[in-house]
Amino acid sequence: MRLLFLGFAIGAGAGLITGVLMGWYLPVRYWFGAVLRFIGPLPATAWIPLALAIFPTSFSASVFILALATWFPVTVMTWSGISNVPRAYFEVAETLGAGERFLIRHVAVPAALPYIFVGLFMGLGTSFTTLVVAELLGVKAGLGWYIQWHMGWGEYYKVYAALLTMAALFSLIITGLFRLRDRVLAWQRGFIKW
Repeated sequence: MRLLFLGFAIGAGAGLITGVLMGWYLPVRYWFGAVLRFIGPLPATAWIPLALAIFPTSFSASVFILALATWFPVTVMTWSGISNVPRAYFEVAETLGAGERFLIRHVAVPAALPYIFVGLFMGLGTSFTTLVVAELLGVKAGLGWYIQWHMGWGEYYKVYAALLTMAALFSLIITGLFRLRDRVLAWQRGFIKW
């Protein structure tokens, strides 16, 4: 769980920052867009050999892999959300004297929240998938490691128990994110069908 939350938090935070910058500033979009098109489509697990060579421990390499898996969808959806905010919202705020920082924090990001939450859901889904692989990188804990260990010993009832536990945990986490989304986007109730 520590590996999942640490990797997801770092990836989501970096994705939000990158997405907001790309959605707001055209030069950032130009330069980061090329990087995003090159790095983004690669599966995070393809970076395992590089991560093991760069990072000092297998845990930090696993956190990097999870963060990378989360970063791409959060960046793309945040960028898309910021770019699709109607220009009229900014014009009204500018008429009332809003500066650039106010426009980003109080107009662009709140208006892009539905897109941002879609990116968070996608990032969480990819981080679940990547977590099992990341736990096989030499981390001596976690359900992925547990499954691999007991498969080696032929104890399949423990493998099935771990899979059920994994499904229950991931379901609880997704439900928590749905509740957070419903609370943050309460103003959209009845406007958008989930």
